[in-house]
Amino acid sequence: MPQIPTAATAATGLVGGYAVARWTKKRPLGGITLAAAGAVASRQWQRKAGIGAAVALTGAYVAGFGAAHPLAKKVGAWPAVFAVAGVVAGASWVVADRRG
Repeated sequence: MPQIPTAATAATGLVGGYAVARWTKKRPLGGITLAAAGAVASRQWQRKAGIGAAVALTGAYVAGFGAAHPLAKKVGAWPAVFAVAGVVAGASWVVADRRG
């Protein structure tokens, strides 16, 4: 069975967390979604690229979540979420997925 790329897990967590929070109007539910996907991605990063890469990419994931908030004030919520998800997914691909 093929593995899901870590980039897809990370991007899905960021986009999915926001989507769940927005559509259910329950921010904690979105936070649970974000955290669960982040934990899965972190575990994938550790297995594929080692603990150092997992720590760095988890930091990027959390920073992306934080950066989406001020960015949303400038470009809108969905564009901000997609932008940070793209950046985190790109970093994840370069560090963990590209190696195959």
